[in-house]
Amino acid sequence: MYSIVDIETTGHSSKITEISIFIFDGKKVVNEYTTLVNPECSIPPFITNLTGITDAMVSNAPKFFEIAKRVFEITKDTIFIAHNVNFDYNIIQKEFKDLGSDFKRKKLCTVRLSRKLIPGLKSYSLGALCASQNIEIKDRHRAKGDAEATTILFEQLLQLDTDNVVINSFLNPRSRQATLPPLLPKKIVDNLSEKPGVYYFKNEKGEVIYVGKANNIKQRVISHFYDKSKKEQTMCLETSNVTFEETGSELVALLKESSEIKHRYPKYNRAQRRTQESVGLFSYEDRDGIIHLAFNRLKLIANPIMSFYNATDSRLFLEKLCEEFELCPKYCHLQTNVTTCFHYQIKKCNGICKNEEAVDVYNLRVQNAIKSVQFQTNNFVIKETGRTAKENAYVLVLNGIYQGFGFVNSKQTLSSAHDYLNIIELKKDNNDIKRILNSYLKNQTKNIEPLADYVPELNSFDLCAIKQK
Repeated sequence: MYSIVDIETTGHSSKITEISIFIFDGKKVVNEYTTLVNPECSIPPFITNLTGITDAMVSNAPKFFEIAKRVFEITKDTIFIAHNVNFDYNIIQKEFKDLGSDFKRKKLCTVRLSRKLIPGLKSYSLGALCASQNIEIKDRHRAKGDAEATTILFEQLLQLDTDNVVINSFLNPRSRQATLPPLLPKKIVDNLSEKPGVYYFKNEKGEVIYVGKANNIKQRVISHFYDKSKKEQTMCLETSNVTFEETGSELVALLKESSEIKHRYPKYNRAQRRTQESVGLFSYEDRDGIIHLAFNRLKLIANPIMSFYNATDSRLFLEKLCEEFELCPKYCHLQTNVTTCFHYQIKKCNGICKNEEAVDVYNLRVQNAIKSVQFQTNNFVIKETGRTAKENAYVLVLNGIYQGFGFVNSKQTLSSAHDYLNIIELKKDNNDIKRILNSYLKNQTKNIEPLADYVPELNSFDLCAIKQK
């Protein structure tokens, strides 16, 4: 017995506004339940435009807790079916969870079944599928109309699936088919690399919607499909393809991921997709010889220690630095218009602001704080494993600025900065890259090779000229 379900929701808040359930025995509909649902919140105008369901229509409708028993009983001992099943199933399951109850059913997705049994279509949306199979949708984007059309579609799929071979394989709990996003063919996942690299989630238009890195690409990609967070579920519902590039090592994967996010600006990468840094951290010495740390607009600073996307980021970073090295908030410009900093009162400042600490002792801690966020040497290369056994990867830093990474045959000898510049792919330096490299350098020493030759200050034009020689 199958329960074929469709729901309409409020959109972002994912509260149910309408539900329709058709109980199908494989040949005919034996029961049906349809009702509007009061979501206990406003319905956004764009949802009303799509479904036609208004706040007035649901104001006197039952709330979900009032229909929960009916939904639970009518779907009991059935296989839960929907178009993009994880969407409907997860929302209903959450409604039950909010009531302190469990809702567990075996489930099937008509999108995935259609991809298997009706291959080669450009789109597997309900509208496109029904049009290709001559199924009329009497009331599109309303729960009953869509559920009825899905029932007819499922009946046709049953007829195409001789001896239920495909359906039984999808119902097998050990089968990956049951957990894959509805638009993503299984063969794409099967062909993913199990090596370190960067992977790209793409939608039906071929647009990159997410970039990630992994030590094991296939394993990491699959883990997204088991994640129950709303962001992950929404992203997976949009995913129709996954591509990848091997990098040989986790470090190169991290660097490439950061670069790709800033280049492609994927909608589901929020942490690193900012591109324009505008605030810089700098130091200066006052008349008393005390070294200050402060931040200002980047264009007003000649040689910033670090750069940030906004004043909030820079302030938070400076606060952590101040705490870690027991610096004075007054001389870090975190507390202004004060004679003695508040940290002195709670014994977190050693008293430089009270003339109770020697200037040279305090300055030494400031210098150590600055060193902690800078590379120990200005010119060095990091040697990492390549994409194959016969290849090495190199990450290049010149004058304290990240230049990029590249791959070269392990038999090739490289010694000078010019040698490395000829084999790397030039990349932009930024604060996220510095964070990645500093984290790596704190835990690694053996793979780092200082470059003995002095490299003058180089701009992007000079670097391109060197590569062309």
